[in-house]
Amino acid sequence: MPLLYQHVIIPEVEGVVKMSSRINAIIVIISLSIALFSSSIFYVDQRERVLLLRLGQIERANYTPGIHFKIPLLNEIKRFDGRTLTLDVKPEEYLTGEKKKLLVDSFILWRVADVSIYYTALGGNTGRAGLRLFNIVNNALRNAFAKRTVQDVVAGDRREMVENIRNSTNNAIKNFGIEVVNIRIKRIDFPSEINNRVFARMKSEREREAKELRAEGAEEAEKIRSSADRQRIIILADADRQAQELRGNGDALATETYAHAYGQNKKFYSLYRRLTAYQNVFTNEDILVIEPKGDFFNRFSKSKD
Repeated sequence: MPLLYQHVIIPEVEGVVKMSSRINAIIVIISLSIALFSSSIFYVDQRERVLLLRLGQIERANYTPGIHFKIPLLNEIKRFDGRTLTLDVKPEEYLTGEKKKLLVDSFILWRVADVSIYYTALGGNTGRAGLRLFNIVNNALRNAFAKRTVQDVVAGDRREMVENIRNSTNNAIKNFGIEVVNIRIKRIDFPSEINNRVFARMKSEREREAKELRAEGAEEAEKIRSSADRQRIIILADADRQAQELRGNGDALATETYAHAYGQNKKFYSLYRRLTAYQNVFTNEDILVIEPKGDFFNRFSKSKD
């Protein structure tokens, strides 16, 4: 009885084992198929640039965003940032056309223009691309500043200068597969070692201008004083002339009056003038010892009239 049961059970176990092996094989095949299918699909984001390599050689570039296919094991995907990148340049010293130093702080906006050339020329290395770009833009800025004065660079319109630098830089880096979008100058300043000299020069210039203004004011004040003195002298001269004229007119009138009065009674007028003369001579208590002769003393002696 036990032997019969054993012969019945063994075939059933063998069938179960075979079925399990088939299921496992199917699962393995399905898994391999899924893995093979998933490895043949890749997705391209709109913010990136993708290269498809076949055995290390570029097979295709510039994929559009979306789902694409590749051959597993044979093809390799290289992804690069397709957005506009910022290269922040440390402040650099540049000489102007006046041989004056300026400290310029700037940054560069750039992006990958042709991913296949970018990978071939620079290996897709962002640091290497930034170094090449910095050297070219730095030389272009140095040449541009050397052709301009401090006034042109600081207060002038820099858009034309930046546009020319951007165009020349793009011509120089077109073999690198990258493109400069814009160059921005954040700040222009004098180096710290010459700031004191600049401020001292500005102070001396302001003092010189102040002295010139004071000198001009003093000169103008002197002109005003001279004009006032001249007008004063003219006014006093006119007043003196008018006074002399008035005195002359008064003396003439007095003389005319005296003459008219003298003409009416000559003897009385002669006596009046003689008495006035005596009065003017003998005003003090002085003693005069003189001989009473002459016409002046003839009235003290015998009158002739």
